[in-house]
Amino acid sequence: MGQSFTSLKTMMAYSQAGNRKAAVGSTLGLGGTSALRWYRLDDGVMGGRSATRHTADDAVLHFAGTLDTRGGGFASVRADFAGGLAGSDALKVRYRGDGKTYKVLLSTGQAGGPWSANPSWQADLPTTPGEERTVSLPYNSFTPSFGGAPSRSTSGHKLVPGEMAQVGVMLSLYLSDGSSNPEPTFGKAGTAFEFRLEVLGLEVAAKSGGM
Repeated sequence: MGQSFTSLKTMMAYSQAGNRKAAVGSTLGLGGTSALRWYRLDDGVMGGRSATRHTADDAVLHFAGTLDTRGGGFASVRADFAGGLAGSDALKVRYRGDGKTYKVLLSTGQAGGPWSANPSWQADLPTTPGEERTVSLPYNSFTPSFGGAPSRSTSGHKLVPGEMAQVGVMLSLYLSDGSSNPEPTFGKAGTAFEFRLEVLGLEVAAKSGGM
């Protein structure tokens, strides 16, 4: 009863509008937007206690904070962009992490909860502590997810690059295929722990022969 009441109070106090208003600007760009503005979206929206602390400097997005698995299970930052991603077939990400497996998110910006018709498209982003990496994530490798729940069938859903309008990065209990994120690449269940990911570059890979 006490836990449920605390979660309800947290959920009622959580302000997505306030988070958007407090978005952090960066010089990372995507689509038709040259400077993305990142806002946090954590499990507090569902009554959890995780908290993102993100900053940006010199074209680097610092995604960090505390993930609390006691009543929650995800932390993320999102940024809206204009113009879609038509003419490309992959998202290139340059990053440095802490050994955890994160996820890269793409959506129309209208993705909702488990009953939404608009999925959040997700791809895993494994990290090695302190190691800088660059990966190319083909759009056809992204998996649809609904409200953080394990993925539904991909039947009837297709990522259309030109319709994408939001990008994000997330640390979650779940990997992109809906399976559990293992303790070595996530954290210990029933505890709260720190995380840190630096996004050093973000760009699209044009289709062969494209502009």
